[in-house]
Amino acid sequence: MPILNLHDFHPLIDGRQSERAMLVRRGVQRLLHAMRLAVLPELSLSSGRRADLIALTPKGEVWIVEIKSSIEDFRVDRKWPDYRQHCDRLFFATHKDVPLEIFPEECGLFLSDGYDAHIIRDAPEHKLPPAVRKSVTLNFSRIAAQRLLMAELALESGRPLPPSWEDG
Repeated sequence: MPILNLHDFHPLIDGRQSERAMLVRRGVQRLLHAMRLAVLPELSLSSGRRADLIALTPKGEVWIVEIKSSIEDFRVDRKWPDYRQHCDRLFFATHKDVPLEIFPEECGLFLSDGYDAHIIRDAPEHKLPPAVRKSVTLNFSRIAAQRLLMAELALESGRPLPPSWEDG
């Protein structure tokens, strides 16, 4: 996030994602919301990885969605197996210009057009140990509350808050 931004400040967008990745994210978020899942983008995990999207189902299941906006994006990023230790189900999400056959069969798959998404393949379940589930859920809850407070305070003041308020 820039130190000073006089235009277009939005407290919930950090600027690290490409425009295509943001379109995929938006469609998947809308679908997950319609499915009654609570969704957070860009959540730091205890392993140091950062989930593109993480969601909690009404039953407390944890889903992670890794967004890939190109073939090259998928090929260079081999950290995705690390996400399994933080979720019950692991998905990839992409758009129509990326061939779906490049994604591993052992993961779920979303196809997004930027306005909506479809589940092309469901993800197999790998149940989290109870202690890990509690840790991930607590992290999700704390960060969601902090981001809501940041957004409210930023909108009240019309200015971004200092970086010390982010994901901490």
